[in-house]
Amino acid sequence: MRLKLLSPGEMSESQRQTYDESIAGKRGKPPAPMMAWLNSPDMARHATRLGEVLRYDTIFPAKLSEIAILVTARHWTAHYEWYAHKRLALAGGMKPEIIDAIRDRRTPDFDDPVAKMIYDLSKSLHEGHGVEKGLYDEAAKLLGERGVVEVIGLCGYYTMVSMTLNAFEFELPEGEVPELS
Repeated sequence: MRLKLLSPGEMSESQRQTYDESIAGKRGKPPAPMMAWLNSPDMARHATRLGEVLRYDTIFPAKLSEIAILVTARHWTAHYEWYAHKRLALAGGMKPEIIDAIRDRRTPDFDDPVAKMIYDLSKSLHEGHGVEKGLYDEAAKLLGERGVVEVIGLCGYYTMVSMTLNAFEFELPEGEVPELS
């Protein structure tokens, strides 16, 4: 870990307010990257609020949102993010075979066309740095404009999360081993 994470007693008033807000939110605890973001309290506050919206208030159930998050974690080889969201994906009902395929950089077999579209859109955003017209048109038709915006938001937000976790070398919990190579 490259950064000393502050305990609540070491935080400034602004940092403590953001920390307390995160505990009172839907997560019930501060998200790991927020502990680094607290070095910029306003950024931490806004980023944590955005993360809560993207985790809990999109049009997608968890097992669909987690596709975009896992594709992002895999793209960035973000071990901590993968560890955390693999568990959330399984708890949300995602099939282990889909998770394994994403981990292994293979295209999963999806039964659900919405799930496949979220995967295709996420891959295009990360690997193609955008979305070509045909894919965009299909995505807008299947997911709606709000769905497209929210997939982009998930990929963008979790890119920032992955970069933070990687840059500051957040460690996996004791006993856990990285699954990404």
